[in-house]
Amino acid sequence: MLRNTILSAALVLAPLTAVAQTTLTAETTTPGSTPHYIDSTLAAVLDSAGVAQMQITEGATLTNSVQAVAEGRLDMAPAPLILPFLLSRGIGPYSGIGPEKGAELAANIRVLFFNAGSGQVFGYYNNNPVEDIRTLEGKRIWNGPPRGAALTSGRAMVQLLSGLKDGEGYEGVQNPWPDTVSAITGGSVDAWTIPEGLPSGRQIAIAAAGGTTLHDIPSDLLASELGQQILNAPGHAPFSVPIEDYRAAYAGSDVTIVSDDDTFDSYATAFGQVVPAGMDEDLAFKIVKAMLAGEERFRTGSPRGPFLFMSFGDVDGVSQGACGAVQIKMHPGAIRAFEEAGHTVADCLRP
Repeated sequence: MLRNTILSAALVLAPLTAVAQTTLTAETTTPGSTPHYIDSTLAAVLDSAGVAQMQITEGATLTNSVQAVAEGRLDMAPAPLILPFLLSRGIGPYSGIGPEKGAELAANIRVLFFNAGSGQVFGYYNNNPVEDIRTLEGKRIWNGPPRGAALTSGRAMVQLLSGLKDGEGYEGVQNPWPDTVSAITGGSVDAWTIPEGLPSGRQIAIAAAGGTTLHDIPSDLLASELGQQILNAPGHAPFSVPIEDYRAAYAGSDVTIVSDDDTFDSYATAFGQVVPAGMDEDLAFKIVKAMLAGEERFRTGSPRGPFLFMSFGDVDGVSQGACGAVQIKMHPGAIRAFEEAGHTVADCLRP
């Protein structure tokens, strides 16, 4: 895991206008990912507003980060919403904790704001093409890190496309996030499926080793019973971007985008920025107030800014991947900040 303090980046990105009152510990994903961009931008916004300084560990395994927040050992982390769901039941990566302790820990998690900026894609190198994405028997497919939400989503993508399960018809390959690009560019897999922001620095890096093709989910498969089950599964949210916008995001890179209609349609990994329930209400209020005031910075600070699907307006819960199978609550301070800004928050998100 790579340790990096984002404080220095915040000082470069924005002038210090006030002395920060609080230091927050946080963990996030690797540079180039959507959660990393959101967290590094949030660090700059909070520092500039004099609210807090964030000390961030990069390249974290979010399964562990969510548990650390729930246990009060970490102040903040971007959480794929399937992880609090699994934690609350003591299953999956949290099976060792058990349902009773898991439910207790999950009850200690609150959300400050939501985003769903990473849509699942399926890709391969053009010099080793997959002739039919619905026929993947015998392929070696990179489908996620060794465990966690991304692996669950990756396995779901291959099953939806081809009807195959990992280890039953195809060989799933997993590596820790920092090793993803090298694992794929090394030629040891035939294809890959990854939840990606737009544009993805990771996909650009992969394409630098040779032209690639990325597919969305064909319309008939997305509309199928299994497709709708996956779209509405815990931790997922709809992801749809006009195809020309999607292609434009990769202009200049050797990346071909394939869709059967005029939109790139998939499912997003629904995220919430989580904190312990015991975070001071006024601090949570100030964090979210600064985030909402910094909307332009989030949208314009990176080419992926317009595609973050962040909650800068009304929060209905369903669009954010909550208030369904995932039952998670927002922090009272965050709700107060949204309401002060004139936005509504669904009752199902209130503690």
